Amino acid sequence: MAADLTERLLGGEADPTEPASGTPATKSQRGRKRTAAGAVVGRFLSMAAMLVSLFAALVLIVVPVATGSQTYTVLTKSMAQKYPPGTFMVMKPAPFDELKYGDVITFQLYSGRPDVETHRIVGFGSTQQGEKTLITKGDNNGANDENPVRAIQVKGKLFYAVPYVGFVANFLGNSDRGTWTVIAAVALIGYGAITVYRSVRKTRSRDNAAAGAT
Repeated sequence: MAADLTERLLGGEADPTEPASGTPATKSQRGRKRTAAGAVVGRFLSMAAMLVSLFAALVLIVVPVATGSQTYTVLTKSMAQKYPPGTFMVMKPAPFDELKYGDVITFQLYSGRPDVETHRIVGFGSTQQGEKTLITKGDNNGANDENPVRAIQVKGKLFYAVPYVGFVANFLGNSDRGTWTVIAAVALIGYGAITVYRSVRKTRSRDNAAAGAT
């Protein structure tokens, strides 16, 4: 009897103290592992979405407001290929005397009127009265702009540009852009706050569950 028992143990029979593969206990463990892996992926995606939202709020809303910049959308192909239609441009105020060759500026086509253009400085000139003027040209245009640009017409110098985001601004409409900007800022900040709150709450719940199990 003792020899027979020894042979069965040496022959690799399953240890009765370990759950066999496919038993309810093993399936439960696998299910918990899959749930834990899914939770990790979910937290990663939530954090990634939060970071993207916060970055968008910073680049598109917070920085322009904090620097006193104005935002515009490229509507034509005059500045392609670098700034195609739909590019969101942030134009920061700059002293007229500090503008130099190669700077991209936004200026009024006619002083006091709302129509603006965004082109590159390709030269300098002056009026008969000695007032300094700028010669501008679109990167994709074959000739310089017809009229020189005076200091009073300049709205700002290019701070940075974000491709394609301008399409959203155009869809929302220029007249209501300020209102939509506030709504977008509140929505993005709110989303980030909710994501952080959920992440912290889940972490505390897991810690409490682990403490209770021990």
